[in-house]
Amino acid sequence: MHGNLTALLITVFVVLTVVLIGFLAGRNKSARSSVEEWSVGGRRFGGLLVWFLVGADLYTAYTFLGLTSTAYSGGSLAFFAIPYCILAYFVSYFYLPKLWKVANKYKLTTLADYARERFDSKLLSSLIAVVGVLMLIPYIDLQLAGIQNTLQVAGAGFINVKVVVITSFLLVALFTFFSGIKGPTYTAIIKDVLVWVIMLFLVITLPIIHFGGWSPMIHTLAKESPQLLTIPTAGPKGIPWFITASLVSALALFMWAHGATGVFTAKSADAVRKNAMFLPLYNVVLILVIFLGFVAYHVLPKGSDPRFALLNLIQVSYGGVAQGLAYSTIALASLIPCSIMAIGASNLFANNIYRDLINPKVSGAKLTLVTRSMVFVVIGLALLFGLLFPSALVSLQLLGVSGMVQIFPAIVVSLFWKSQTKEATIIGLLVGLVTTFTVYGTGNSFGIYEGFWGLAANLLFSIILNPFFTTKAKHQTNCVKEFLFHSLNSSESKINKGA
Repeated sequence: MHGNLTALLITVFVVLTVVLIGFLAGRNKSARSSVEEWSVGGRRFGGLLVWFLVGADLYTAYTFLGLTSTAYSGGSLAFFAIPYCILAYFVSYFYLPKLWKVANKYKLTTLADYARERFDSKLLSSLIAVVGVLMLIPYIDLQLAGIQNTLQVAGAGFINVKVVVITSFLLVALFTFFSGIKGPTYTAIIKDVLVWVIMLFLVITLPIIHFGGWSPMIHTLAKESPQLLTIPTAGPKGIPWFITASLVSALALFMWAHGATGVFTAKSADAVRKNAMFLPLYNVVLILVIFLGFVAYHVLPKGSDPRFALLNLIQVSYGGVAQGLAYSTIALASLIPCSIMAIGASNLFANNIYRDLINPKVSGAKLTLVTRSMVFVVIGLALLFGLLFPSALVSLQLLGVSGMVQIFPAIVVSLFWKSQTKEATIIGLLVGLVTTFTVYGTGNSFGIYEGFWGLAANLLFSIILNPFFTTKAKHQTNCVKEFLFHSLNSSESKINKGA
């Protein structure tokens, strides 16, 4: 189908306006005065800003395009995103405030920083950094794919899509380098407002346009395509896959570098708790967006590419203005998360690979410059990888979830397990990664999400091997461990008694 010039112009105007706002957000030099200011905004963001930032960070174009695509081709399997998000926020309520307190006390900006200080281990820190960066590249690629698909539909016949995509991501790299976390934070407000307004507009009007309302749509689905409304009981993606995918994805959510970055910007542990309480509101949109995949199944020609299900549905349903607003929302849902992800990956590389392993005596000013400059490397690698291997992105991102959950014991379990040792944790992490990649490579997952097997092996080896190293660990302590299990526990018990 040919693109719509009005829709294309609106999309370009909105995206360029938001990018300009991103530059303006960093006009104060303090935004790039140190790694802490550039990457986590000096930890001064209140609950509402954190909510917008983490929401923009986690609910990306891939979320909306991917869910409608999955619903279009796989039916109700797409609903795994709902329990996954709810479970992720419920679990995070109990550990993120504690993690934030440690990070705030010792000026930590990455999860790998925490692992280094908690276990006195640069090796573990570097392993977590390497895993974090490698797994994040395909995720950034998916944001690239989101804007590329959007422009391909909106601008067909008018523009060279690849040139525009490369230009867009270079602009994002520039404003991220210039503004740090403040750029995507303030633009996230615009993006999130548009997501709520436009997605609710779509889920209200599309069933009316094509079926006469929600009730007739549900009746049509139940009568003509009941397979869309059920989860397979067997096969490679049946109920066991649904359950384990939800669990693994939930535990992995805040292990991603960009998820942790959003949390560390908060000004208090209370802001982190409130964020965990109110983030599930986004699931209202997610549930309804999944049904748009079912609408596309009935409206679009049979054999349509699932990747374009939502975009093509918008194209055949609305005029240029509505198309432009919808496309610009999806484009922003690609670009803004890309910026936050680039900050997370750059921070990991500069702090936990460059400083910890290559140049331990680096000055604060040089480390800040290296961290900011890595944005161009990260986005450049993502662009190159995405253009060379476009068909591998989704499968690699799903593998990335299985990879990222392997650091959960090193980060979350260690917040509560005092005698956890670095040796057992490192071995468990490596065994979990090997198991995950082996299961993925052989295809022998037995209907279970690959990351579940890796995490089970990870925890098993960590628990079994830990006693062999505890004698040595008993004579070792550090300030973070002391803070976690003595100072922090004492202060919390006093608060509870006072309450």
